[in-house]
Amino acid sequence: MSESRHVPVMLQRCLDLLAPALEGPDAVVVDCTLGLGGHSEALLARFPDARLVALDRDKEALRLSGERLAPYGERATLVHAVYDELPEVLHRLGIARVQGVLFDLGVSSMQLDEAGRGFAYAQDAPLDMRMDQTTGVSAAEVLNTYPPGELVRILRAYGEEKQAKRIVSAIVREREKEPFSNSARLVELIRDALPQAAKRTGGNPAKRTFQALRIEVNGELSVLERAIPAAVKTLDVGGRIAVLSYHSLEDRLVKQVFAAGAATTAPPGLPVVPERYQPRLKLLTRGAELPTEEEIAENRRAAPARLRGAQRIREVVE
Repeated sequence: MSESRHVPVMLQRCLDLLAPALEGPDAVVVDCTLGLGGHSEALLARFPDARLVALDRDKEALRLSGERLAPYGERATLVHAVYDELPEVLHRLGIARVQGVLFDLGVSSMQLDEAGRGFAYAQDAPLDMRMDQTTGVSAAEVLNTYPPGELVRILRAYGEEKQAKRIVSAIVREREKEPFSNSARLVELIRDALPQAAKRTGGNPAKRTFQALRIEVNGELSVLERAIPAAVKTLDVGGRIAVLSYHSLEDRLVKQVFAAGAATTAPPGLPVVPERYQPRLKLLTRGAELPTEEEIAENRRAAPARLRGAQRIREVVE
């Protein structure tokens, strides 16, 4: 295992954003995307009085990070769950409110580096892409069974792929000859389907299609749509949330939830805004913060990262 794959993205900035809420006694912090445990380990080390609850849908990630976090004993509770299940997880643990929440929405470096999972377009592997391999449909099933119109929609919406129609035409033609099973064949097909000009920009031409498939297979955007508001609700007053996104669809979703929480909901024209209409959140970042050039040089996976933070500033009066 190379050390480079353990470098958590924007680690110091995430810790600094959450710090004011986690320095008191009895603080609980939730890492909604445990992965290999880099952010979690840093949270436990920096906030020695805090208790950590960490979620991941990937059992292999839980096993590996469990070994890494073992020295922290009972301060760390690791749970096999998808992050939109956070309210149920906290309820089962008897935790009413938390002081900090962290989301790192990137695919874990472990998933990208383990050849057998089919996440990476750089090496041939079975087209699986499920983060939890015990449930759901694989990327191969999506490619082989979805109607052409649905595949075009997925590539456009989740991959922001301008050449979606060309790629899908080629996929449909090829899957009739032989169903897709491995990533190399898909990468080759995409290369052949794209016009020359499209191949000159933006790195590997298969990148956007693989992103789109991964989001579809794991239901990532619909999960995130439920998870961010749910996480905000679990925050104590004064509690803080930090979210690292890696593409514009995720970032837009986070931005919308935070902006709605930081806005007044009062009807226009009220001379005094009653408490129940006051903002529930205060934004901690001006727009989305980006990694530094130094960090990108050290860890190329940080390049697309966008960080947003918010603080819960009042109870919601229903």
